[in-house]
Amino acid sequence: MAFTEYGQYDGLGLAALAAKGEVSPAELVEAAIERIERHNGKLNAVVYKAYDEARATAVSDLPDGAFRGVPFLIKDLGLTVAGWPRTSGSRFTRDVVDAADSGLVERYRQSGVILVGKTNTPEYGITGTTESAQLGPCRNPWNPDHIAGGSSGGSASAVAAGITPLAHASDGLGSIRIPAACCGLVGLKVTRERNPEAPVDGYEDIYGLAVSHVVSRTVRDSAAMLDATGAPQAASPFPAPPKHGPYLDEVARSPARLRIAWSSETPAGRPIDPEVEAALHATAELLAGLGHAVVERGLGIDYRALYRAMRAPGGANFAAGMTRRIEEIGHEPQPDELEPLTWASLKSGRRATGEEVMAGLHEMRRLSRQILTLFETFDVFLTPVMGTPPPPIGYVDPVRLEPREVNRRQGEVFPYTPPFNVSGQPSMSLPLAWSKSGLPIGMMFSARYADEATLFRLAGQLEKEAPWSDRRPAIWN
Repeated sequence: MAFTEYGQYDGLGLAALAAKGEVSPAELVEAAIERIERHNGKLNAVVYKAYDEARATAVSDLPDGAFRGVPFLIKDLGLTVAGWPRTSGSRFTRDVVDAADSGLVERYRQSGVILVGKTNTPEYGITGTTESAQLGPCRNPWNPDHIAGGSSGGSASAVAAGITPLAHASDGLGSIRIPAACCGLVGLKVTRERNPEAPVDGYEDIYGLAVSHVVSRTVRDSAAMLDATGAPQAASPFPAPPKHGPYLDEVARSPARLRIAWSSETPAGRPIDPEVEAALHATAELLAGLGHAVVERGLGIDYRALYRAMRAPGGANFAAGMTRRIEEIGHEPQPDELEPLTWASLKSGRRATGEEVMAGLHEMRRLSRQILTLFETFDVFLTPVMGTPPPPIGYVDPVRLEPREVNRRQGEVFPYTPPFNVSGQPSMSLPLAWSKSGLPIGMMFSARYADEATLFRLAGQLEKEAPWSDRRPAIWN
């Protein structure tokens, strides 16, 4: 297969070619490696290269999964891969090497993918941009002067550049949807526990807010991978409700007439960028033209109360996770081993009292009920993913800026995604618009708890009506 053909296919397409013998898994791995070597110097998307292991895996007896032979990347945060480093984007944990695969990595392997490396992430995934002192900034293939989003920025940058057709990503407060929006990809935050991570040490961080899935160029790749990995785990304390059938089948089904609410309201009440606002209105008009019942209305929740409630549990959770890391490393972090925002998060978390943490969790549950109740009156809630197009590298810089300013700018750029981590609902970014300067603008669709099926049906419809897969950054060639 000529190298130029590699980027013409999504993951399922490459697997189909391999199944027919038109290309070998080894050739697919070499194509991915060639693109890493060609693009990574500009993008800094791939931060660990496992070429020898990938080549050996490609000629082994691969599992007969939906993605047999397809190159795949793992985010350098959270999931463990046997024998691979896991820096979590931090100088403090830069020397950690994991002994075993986490359960979700095992499921990825069973899908047939071949792991070729790890992708860039900000320090401990704290920010919506992938810029760290340890790994350096990850850049957007559509314009390398702009962010790729975070914390799954490396995965999104790699997929948007055609290095792999899909890649692992995780989302604690928007970290799948934000980079998908920045890089013109499909990014689904799945229902809580839909994709059990099954960590080796048994600890699941962020008390249910964080989930893992993928970023991809096509809706069907996202659906097929969730079919491969999204089975219940016996030991899961809060398993997601079962699905009704394969998600891949849902992509081709009509969503019928949906009740869709949409809004540009932000927690701070600030107006969003005019180009993003225009893209939102155009999306609402598109949906109405497709026959859906579309109405402008917000969630009407107290966003400030929600973010206040998250402060103590979030900080204490981070501090508890750092305690385990400190035990693993054998010493407290030195002044130059953590970034300013990370230091601030650690100190704040250590100050939180048990009463403050529990009060915050109680309030989060109360507000979750409010959000979930709203979905009794509509099927899907539409907002932008971000308040602005992807800003320049350095605008939300956790290394250089004072922590309070970082968080102020994050509130401006990333105002929409956290509520659905709190409520646990599925929420998907779709690349339905581009700015005048050529940067992607993602639209976010959120559905009822455990109702990924509706999102896949709607996304499949929109992919046909407003296709994006032929739009590719100049760096692609």
